[in-house]
Amino acid sequence: MSSRLRNLAGLALVAATVAGCGTTSDHSSRIALMALATPTPQLATPAPRQQTPPSGSSALCTDSLRPPATLPTPGNLPAGSFMARIRQRGYLIAGVNAALLNFGYYNPSTGKIEGFEIDLVRELARAIFGNPNAYRTVALTVSQREPFVEQGKVDVVADAVTMTCARSQKIDFSTVYYDAKQRVLVPLNSPAKSIGDLVGKRVCATANSTPVSVMQHMSRPPDIYPAPQAIDCLVYMQQGRIAGISTDSSILLGFVAQDPNTTIVGPPVADVPYGMEISKAHPEFVRFVNGVLAQLERDGTWQRLYTAWLGDLTHGPAPAPPKPQYGG
Repeated sequence: MSSRLRNLAGLALVAATVAGCGTTSDHSSRIALMALATPTPQLATPAPRQQTPPSGSSALCTDSLRPPATLPTPGNLPAGSFMARIRQRGYLIAGVNAALLNFGYYNPSTGKIEGFEIDLVRELARAIFGNPNAYRTVALTVSQREPFVEQGKVDVVADAVTMTCARSQKIDFSTVYYDAKQRVLVPLNSPAKSIGDLVGKRVCATANSTPVSVMQHMSRPPDIYPAPQAIDCLVYMQQGRIAGISTDSSILLGFVAQDPNTTIVGPPVADVPYGMEISKAHPEFVRFVNGVLAQLERDGTWQRLYTAWLGDLTHGPAPAPPKPQYGG
């Protein structure tokens, strides 16, 4: 097991106890730990069964704006553009995850939020400033992501956000930067081989998330138990309160690394493409971000970052980067 995986083995304990910790001189660390803090796990109330899906609740929208033919250099950003305004401020502000192993997670050994998505943010900072360290992170909960973008509290969100049509009504997405799948995690001693074997049994996912919506509209759904955060689902499973967890494969791979008494079973339940969230007020920034992502894919940086951060989880070589889909 790598040092990064060992560092995260106690993440659930840190999250459960941080509310009682004293002050720290590291403001970023304090924000990250506050985002991780959850109440003492209680058995959740089953989500109400909906007969018809909310409009676009789990439908995927993966088209994004076409990048510029030539990506502007840090010293030659278009005057008046959102990128120029970010450069004038002196740093990029990114909303990120602080509890998703090797994607965006608080590493207690370094006191920093690190991971694949954080390194993508660093590449955006490099493209704007010529300096990958010219960024600040804000650890967000699921419910904070779109509001923080809409209110201008962050410039971009890189937080394992599924590109749904419902979300695209509020914000714009970059092109896909990671293709996850909704999968199912069960204890090693479980007889379940797929989500179909969990009908009538308690299956956990983050409240108000796309995985919950996907399960609600299955022809034979399990009994859905929403949790404040995905990490709470792992605690519920360790306590024997639920039979399984169904959420993004990126999250479940981290759970397997943290708890080897669990296993992922069955075929994918749904596609889960990740895109960065950006305000609809800044289409030029969407195009710029897409240009940066395209450049990272062409020059091999995407594959290098995948191998560095996700190779330990996937136990395989880096796949081809997601193919962008441009709609305008």
